[in-house]
Amino acid sequence: MANTFSLPMSTKEIDRLDILRRLLRSEISGPMAANSLALSTRQVRRLKASVKKNGALGLIHGNRGKPSPNRLPDNERKRIVALVSEKYLDFTPTFAAEKLSEVHGIDHDPKTIQAVLVEANVWIKRIKRKKEQHRSWRERRPARGDLIQFDGSYEHWFEDRGGEACLLAAIDDATGEVVHAMFDYDEGVVPVCGFWEAYLAKHGKPLAIYLDKFSTYRMNLPTARENADTLTQFQRAMQELHIEVIHANSPQAKGRVERLFQTLQDRLVKELRLNNISDIETANKFLTEKFIPAFNTKFAVDPRTKANHHRPLIQRETNNLSAILCRQEERTVRSDFTISYATHWYQLTAEQPVNVCKKDVIIVEERRGGAVQMRLRGKYLNYYTLPVRPSKTLKTPIWVLPASERPVAKPPANHPWRLQMKASVLQTHLTHTRTD
Repeated sequence: MANTFSLPMSTKEIDRLDILRRLLRSEISGPMAANSLALSTRQVRRLKASVKKNGALGLIHGNRGKPSPNRLPDNERKRIVALVSEKYLDFTPTFAAEKLSEVHGIDHDPKTIQAVLVEANVWIKRIKRKKEQHRSWRERRPARGDLIQFDGSYEHWFEDRGGEACLLAAIDDATGEVVHAMFDYDEGVVPVCGFWEAYLAKHGKPLAIYLDKFSTYRMNLPTARENADTLTQFQRAMQELHIEVIHANSPQAKGRVERLFQTLQDRLVKELRLNNISDIETANKFLTEKFIPAFNTKFAVDPRTKANHHRPLIQRETNNLSAILCRQEERTVRSDFTISYATHWYQLTAEQPVNVCKKDVIIVEERRGGAVQMRLRGKYLNYYTLPVRPSKTLKTPIWVLPASERPVAKPPANHPWRLQMKASVLQTHLTHTRTD
């Protein structure tokens, strides 16, 4: 009976070997061994004969330690490793498998690609960290347009080919579809308003928007939060459009859009690199025409209901969409009918579509691109830009004038002061005459 073996054995096989050796020494019977191993007596007799002939190797499967008959050929494995090392070194195995199939015609399961890369020490499997805080799962909304999760992500999307940019993206909670995305330089009022103007014109109005508490979307000062009428430009615009705004209390609460950005920071960065895209304009065109349709085809799911709860814009909203989604501020008409806004001065003309009075409060709209419009009682006012700041008008008269500007008043001939002077001169003349 052979007793030497070089292949590793599992704990289950070691336990079986111990019982079968006791059976061979006649310490236990066949039925007792079958009962301990939870096997049939026929199977125990087969294992007993195998151990008696081959020792511990009799319990090890004959294919253990041998290459699998389904193993990829060595030349195929070398080609995969070479392509990944050259073009897709920082790709995940799943994403690398997609690109190998799409671009190079190498169609294998991602697990197979992962095994090849791990064996070649090209990719090291990452260990997922355990979640530290338990959070309850929230069911998706039932229909499209019920809830849109929205956020912005600053990242070096073009790597060393361009500077940092901000990706604004909206994902439908019911389907996981990226309904709209665009690159811009920041997450300020103007880019966000431009994003939603394009979204609303294409899809209509969702019932609610779910986003974080960034200053563009919410007043974060304590005094502002206490006043329900203190709104950001975004809140004011959504209020005019009758769209509910929901603020998440944590990043995990809007997990779909957060996970979307994790995926995009991996996949989109590499897609932009493969297509040699390094500017915002080209990237936005690539997003709309290629990336988002392919992304939604791969990752989107069907909603529970086929209804679409996006509401169409009414005619007034369609006509005034650019005016609603812009920066609006109040200004007071001065006594000389001028308006001050953003370091510039504007003069209201005499001809207006509505009666304008001093101290009227008008709405100044700063559209995208810097165009300024002024509105009073629903009518847009006529104005022109002043080259310099107008001089101040004096509200109170000046009581004391400088000596050079004082008027010279000559008293009339019959003025008491003149008569007194004449009488004094005449008295002096008579006195001298009598003395002489």
